[in-house]
Formats: sequence, structure tokens, C-alpha cells
Amino acid sequence: MTGVREEGPGAGSGQRHAQGEQDQARSGDARLAELFEEHRGRLRAVAYRMLGSLDEAEDAVQESWVRFAAAGVGGVENLGGWLTTIVTRVCLNVLRARAARPEALAGPWVPDPVLSAADGPTPEQEALLADSVGLAMLVVLDTLTPAERVAFVLHDVFDVPFGEIAPVLGRTPEASRQLASRARQRVRTAGAHEPDGTLAAQRAVIDAFFAAARSGDLAALVELLDPDVVLRTDGFAAGSALLRGADPVARATLAGAHPEAEFRPVVVNGAAGVLITLRRRPAGLMAFTVVGGRITAVDGITDPHRLRRLVAEQGLLDAPDRPAAPEQP
Repeated sequence: MTGVREEGPGAGSGQRHAQGEQDQARSGDARLAELFEEHRGRLRAVAYRMLGSLDEAEDAVQESWVRFAAAGVGGVENLGGWLTTIVTRVCLNVLRARAARPEALAGPWVPDPVLSAADGPTPEQEALLADSVGLAMLVVLDTLTPAERVAFVLHDVFDVPFGEIAPVLGRTPEASRQLASRARQRVRTAGAHEPDGTLAAQRAVIDAFFAAARSGDLAALVELLDPDVVLRTDGFAAGSALLRGADPVARATLAGAHPEAEFRPVVVNGAAGVLITLRRRPAGLMAFTVVGGRITAVDGITDPHRLRRLVAEQGLLDAPDRPAAPEQP
């Protein structure tokens, strides 16, 4: 007796076979991950337009990966289309859950913006904003039914045929076409126009707007605003706000002006915007839609927690969430 266990002649080959299966499985998982990463940018773009929330869009992409990894690619001929279907189904579930909780949507809601410095977006942000819809458009999309939003975003933004949209919605292609048509009409009625072509042209109007606000020139403010301008803010202490018309918006602008505020040019969803700071801390974000040399929409975020998160995630200020120094008595 040597005390050493002797393996049978087949033991080594069995272990090698098991190890080979594990290596093959790991190789297959790595290949799936590689394929998924090739499409991640487009999936995030689809989910962001569906949901209007950067965090929820990222969650939807991660859930899509879980489903994709479990299903694999067997029998899939169009991988991009299949992944778009998966992420759309995930987003549709989120939209339907929202619709079942209407109390959570009381008041105007300004979707998460994609922020970048005044010199333009990063390559990753450009991928997210490809075929972009502005922040004002995302606000309008929030008023659509889940099915209308899916049909409109997939067809009008990403050129997905109605024949591929129909199975996702459980409708016929013709019914899906009608959903997109209704959504298109509501978007058109809401006046969610594309902004003027260049950032420089938009910036000139915005600079004039803040100059008029600083000088208290009501008439100049009204002249820079479209007669049907819409102001939406998520609000915080004062709650959400929705104002329409040049005179009410101009007066609200003057009433909310702070003499110590500083204005930092930023790009919001590809259009000109402004980050407002007080003592170097973010106090507000304003996204402008400028059409024909006049401001047609202003979308503002002032909730301090949300604002700090957005600024921190997109690196626009140094240490934006550092606690403020206490006020001196």
C-alpha cells in the first residue's frame, strides 16, 4: 500500500473533456459579449429615446445582455435587428409600468439630457446622439402611449420597417403604421421643431436672452421669445412649472434672476444650453430650442440632487457634489 490513489485509465481523459467543455463555454460567452459590445452604442441610443432616462436606458441595455446571453445567437440572421427587438421589449415593459403609475408623472417632467462641454460632445456622446432628437422632443415623446412611442421611435428615428415593429407590439404592420402616424401628428401639433442649424447661431440668441435678463429688459426678452414659447421645469422647492407665451416666460425669467449667478455654455442633446452655477456649484440647467432666431422652448432642471448627478456623470464641473460651505452668520 503506497497511500496514493490510482486513477483508472479513463479518469484523465474525462477530466480533460470536462475542462475542454468549460473552455469552450467560456470562449462562447466571450464571443457573445464581443458581439453584444459591437451593438451596445445603438442599443443605448434606442433605449434612451424610448425612456428619456440615462440610468433606465443603461439598465435596459444590461437586461438585454442578460436575455441575449441566455438565448444565444442560434438561428439569428440579423443580429442587430434581433438585439433591437430585445431592448425594445425591455423598454416597452418599462413604459407600460410607468403608464400604470400615472401619479408618478404628475407635472412636467424634463428627461435626462446628454450634456457636453461647449466645444461639442465626446465620441461616446456622439454615438448616443446619432439621429438625435432634442430635449424638447423627448418631452413630447413622454406624452405618447407606450405603443405610439415605440412605433414612432423605431420607424421615424431608426428606420425600422413596420413589418419588424408589428411583432414587438403584437399588432399588424398597418396598425403599427397608424400608431406611428398618430404619434407623428402629436409631435407636430406640440411644435417640437428641430433647432437652428449651427450652435453659433443658437448661442447668439441665448447670449442676448441672458443679457436682457441681467439688465431687466422685459421688452427685449419678449422679442427674443417665440409668441408660443413653452417653459418647462422639473422644479424642486416650488414644484414643477409649465408656462406658455412670451410675456409669462419673460416675466418668470426676470423674477428668477439671481445677481450672483454665472452662466456656463454647454451643449444639451446637440443643441446650445446653459449650466447655471452659484459659487461654482450647479444651480440649474437650461436647454433651449432656437428656431428662426427665436426661442421656442426652454427646458430646465433645478432639482439639486438630480442636477449634481447629471453634472458629475458627465464631468462638467470639478467635484460638483462637494458639500457647500456653511453660510456665515
